[in-house]
Amino acid sequence: MDLKLFLTVFAAIFIAELGDKTQLATLLFASGKEASKFTVFVAASLALILTSAIGVAAGGFLSQYISARHLHIIAGIGFIAIGMFTLLKA
Repeated sequence: MDLKLFLTVFAAIFIAELGDKTQLATLLFASGKEASKFTVFVAASLALILTSAIGVAAGGFLSQYISARHLHIIAGIGFIAIGMFTLLKA
């Protein structure tokens, strides 16, 4: 296992998810008095694992047809577009 890659991905995803809508939704589900904290944890964890698996599979598939440089550019443009959309809707 490439430790540098592991730590880079872990840190980037960890920071990106802090305060994210996903974390807030999980917090709300867990705040219910009747809610099993374990069930909420397992369900949220499995959902994040599945979405990550889809991302890895999509990245692996796309990298066969599009260079990594172009994927980075496309992702950057996507993030900028989402940011601008968010700013305009605020």
